[in-house]
Amino acid sequence: EDKNTHYYYNFIAGIVISKQSMFEALTKLHLSTTLSSSPFVLISTQKTTPQGFQTNEYADAQLQEIVRKMRERATVYKEKLKDPVLSSPEGSPTASEVKPEEDHYCDMLCCKFKKTPLKKYMTYLQLPDSIDSYTDRRYVAWLMLVTVAYNWNCWFIPLRFVFPYQTSSNTIYWVAIDIICDICYLCDLLVFQPRVQFLKGGDIISDKVEMKKFYHSSMKFRLDVISVLPFEVLSIFFGFNPAFRANRMLKHNTFFEFNDRLEAILDKAYIYRVIRTTGYLLFILHINACLYYWASDYEGLGSTRWVYDGQGNMYLRCYYWAVRTLITIGGLPEPQTLFEIVFQLLNFFLGVFVFSSLIGQMRDVIGAATAGQNYYRSCMDNTVSYMNTYSIPKVVQNRVRTWYEYTWDSQGMLDESELLEQMPTKMQLAIAIDVNFAIVNKVDLFKGCDTQMIYDMLLRLKSIVYLPGDFVCKKGEIGREMYIIKQGEVQVLGGPDGTKVLVTLRAGAVFGEISLLAAGGGNRRTANVVAHGFANLFILDKKTLNEILVHYPDSEKLLMKKAKVLLKEKGKPAPGPPVQQPRGLAGLFGQKQETPKLFKAMLGGKGKAGLAKLLQLKRERDIQKPKPEEKKLPEPAASSAPPAQKEEPNADTKPKPPAVMHRGTTNESLIISMSPSPTAGEGEILKVEAKEKKRK
Repeated sequence: EDKNTHYYYNFIAGIVISKQSMFEALTKLHLSTTLSSSPFVLISTQKTTPQGFQTNEYADAQLQEIVRKMRERATVYKEKLKDPVLSSPEGSPTASEVKPEEDHYCDMLCCKFKKTPLKKYMTYLQLPDSIDSYTDRRYVAWLMLVTVAYNWNCWFIPLRFVFPYQTSSNTIYWVAIDIICDICYLCDLLVFQPRVQFLKGGDIISDKVEMKKFYHSSMKFRLDVISVLPFEVLSIFFGFNPAFRANRMLKHNTFFEFNDRLEAILDKAYIYRVIRTTGYLLFILHINACLYYWASDYEGLGSTRWVYDGQGNMYLRCYYWAVRTLITIGGLPEPQTLFEIVFQLLNFFLGVFVFSSLIGQMRDVIGAATAGQNYYRSCMDNTVSYMNTYSIPKVVQNRVRTWYEYTWDSQGMLDESELLEQMPTKMQLAIAIDVNFAIVNKVDLFKGCDTQMIYDMLLRLKSIVYLPGDFVCKKGEIGREMYIIKQGEVQVLGGPDGTKVLVTLRAGAVFGEISLLAAGGGNRRTANVVAHGFANLFILDKKTLNEILVHYPDSEKLLMKKAKVLLKEKGKPAPGPPVQQPRGLAGLFGQKQETPKLFKAMLGGKGKAGLAKLLQLKRERDIQKPKPEEKKLPEPAASSAPPAQKEEPNADTKPKPPAVMHRGTTNESLIISMSPSPTAGEGEILKVEAKEKKRK
């Protein structure tokens, strides 16, 4: 079997061998072949099994497939040799075919659900050598876990320090959660942060040593180290106190980094900004509630009317007091002592500053979230005001409002180009390829063109929205644009009155592409095209295409050749009604051919009138024959219509009629030619010239 495999791969590699060696190789593969006398080896498609041998069906099938592919390739090369213009050194881009992944299902009792393969799942969870903090979602998930630990410390360390919620009976639970948070801090310090890539002089550094060195030299590393220092060991000497964990609140850089990374990947980041700003407000009120309980405990619970009296839920009552103080609602008990007065004044000043800052930040967040909506409303209001100023009819105003509403609802903005202009050209191209390439790739006119030419064309496409009933183009207009339907439908109208629906074009269809390449211009539309509903079309005008083709001469030649083919197909007359065959004996004879146009022009008449004139001229010629003693040069035939020649009249001879035809020869040659008229629409011109032959 090893020998068979060896011969099989040698055959695939295309090793040229003689007929005898080829026969031996195929014999060892247990195949039967028929060799032709040509220098090429042709494998017979008929399977024959010689006596004493067994056919290897798998090898036979593989060889048949190879022969089929080689024949297809030979056919392609023949077509390229016949028409080299149609071949391009670089074909148009095609979407890469992704092999569908196999689905894995898990059977459990009576249920069957899809599951991720374990190997793929473990590969995804494997920690990479370097982490891209901007695109790696796993890093964002880890930052979220560290942020949860950070918020635990920020919210509960002051709470446990001030309020008597931590007792000897539940200390074990508090300590367990604290240990879990500390483990998250240590993993972030030792495992994740030293693997984060960084920029240096515009280059992305992913070397392990360089990344670790960069992290160790940053301020973030110092704060992270301080945040994990175990000051809890002081509890051995001073007793357990949550204040020893206050250094855990220094890991604020991770919290703000998580906010930035999360906003970058969210579709509606303004929602998270509103939630985060609200969280800031609640946290400040939480700190103020803790301070109020600490001040009440310092003064003595229930000692005055201003302090907390110790009844009810201590945290909720203190939080309620903090809300009324920071928001300056009023109605609070008056402070009695100097400490209470100073504390209340500081609370008022801090409340005005913090609350006004948070309200302003909330206004900015909401304003940024609704900036596009406000711009849309502003544009629409200005347009309506303009139309009212110039007394535009209400029908037109309603159509304008409809256009604004549909454009905003469909794409979320009035002009997509304004957003793309802020990006570099490469990013614009990447977005254009993802959005528009699948549609442009369906256009047969651009197949085989240069890839970069198609990329440049994608950047020049303009998106226009048509309302129901709008004319995209009208019959008789000069075509200067090509249309590609992105969304919606359009109808091609025709018929005597121009209202009959000839065809309905849907998303992905293309029309008007011949207008782009009309060399002589004047390519008029042959039908009306109307938007059936709301239609979003891409438009490519002729001027833009010509500017692109200046840099791609090969693609220009290809497009011109395709345009000629399309124009020929377009110019073919429509098939008329079928010709009825004559019945009886008339069917034995062919159809009478039409009289040649040149013959009609020479006779000066058409049909039977020209034939009658020809017979009349023949009779006159027979009556007036020249005498034999008169030796004169015969004049050229009248049917040839030579130019009139002036001759001096002879007194002895009578003048001859101008229509008389004479037999004889002449030294003049008659040239008859047809040439197109210089004025468009006047047909062709018949020219008749008489030239004298040169005598030797």
